[in-house]
Amino acid sequence: MKITQLCSHPIIQAPMAGGATTPELVAAVSNAGALGSLAAPLLTPLAIIEQAEHIRRLTDKPFAINLFVQTRPQIDYAALESAKQLLQPIWMSLGWNGLPTPTRWCEDFDAQLDALLIARPAVASFTFDILHASQIQRLHDAGILVVGTATNLAEAQVWQAMGADAICLQGIEAGGHRGTFIGKQEDASLSAMALLQQVKPHSDVPLILAGGIMHGGDIAEALRAGAQMVQMGTAFLTTDEAAIHPAYKAKLLELANANAAEGKNATMQTRAFSGRLARGVRNRFMQTMQAVAEQVPAYPVQNALTGSLRAHAAKTNDTELMSMWAGQGAHRVRKMSAANLIATLAAELQQHQ
Repeated sequence: MKITQLCSHPIIQAPMAGGATTPELVAAVSNAGALGSLAAPLLTPLAIIEQAEHIRRLTDKPFAINLFVQTRPQIDYAALESAKQLLQPIWMSLGWNGLPTPTRWCEDFDAQLDALLIARPAVASFTFDILHASQIQRLHDAGILVVGTATNLAEAQVWQAMGADAICLQGIEAGGHRGTFIGKQEDASLSAMALLQQVKPHSDVPLILAGGIMHGGDIAEALRAGAQMVQMGTAFLTTDEAAIHPAYKAKLLELANANAAEGKNATMQTRAFSGRLARGVRNRFMQTMQAVAEQVPAYPVQNALTGSLRAHAAKTNDTELMSMWAGQGAHRVRKMSAANLIATLAAELQQHQ
């Protein structure tokens, strides 16, 4: 079974960590003939199993589960205090006397992978690093297709050599975190289409294109260029089922009403929120931290450190301090149900074929 055979439309709804990909969204996408994806990197092992069960109550169609491949960090507490000071302009602006030390840095990947195997989705996708051959074999033994994320040719070649069933090529336009694991994140700067042209001659597995794809015409272009499927994240953030903060959703819809130039320049990449390059809507947090963003600790330490700030922003509806991940196509979002979006994209794709 190939990933292209799992759904009637060549569309994967991107996994977007942080609560956006509710079981309702995943199921609605799969029920509409595309492939829904549950973002599980921030979920406990038990929550992964429970949410997979929830999805199955809503659909009998295939779906995917995504994880970050990561190890628990060794904490240097002296360096941690320095990292807190880098964030001082933010927490002082809130009237805080300091920044709390997180009690947890990230979930245990091995335990999450065990839970994913119990949940047994049709597809498991991975980013931030590569799996061991034994882990890929366990997934294959369970009948699960494996999709690896690549931001450059070397990563795509390694995933293929390790036995991935498909590779998701993440262009620079994509929202959220960069999946780079070979070379510097800053050096993985190819557009989605340029990356596809570089990887395609060396690939024997289906290629999934991600980054800036918002319309059926974009899907048609990707397929003509040699992709077998596309992965779309930002386009689904303003669907009814996406559970992002209402102020975050309103901000995206506001961009859709902005002029073209303003909309196209509305996002930027930053390490400031999480310690890994990620693209989101420009705001005061990014701009305040821009000068020191290269000094913050790597993911997941910085991500955990800023957790209390982001939680405060959510409580106070302050979009200037939220991590509003979105791609360069954010100004092209549309407000509708997930099923209507899939139907609209399919109709547009047909018109452009």
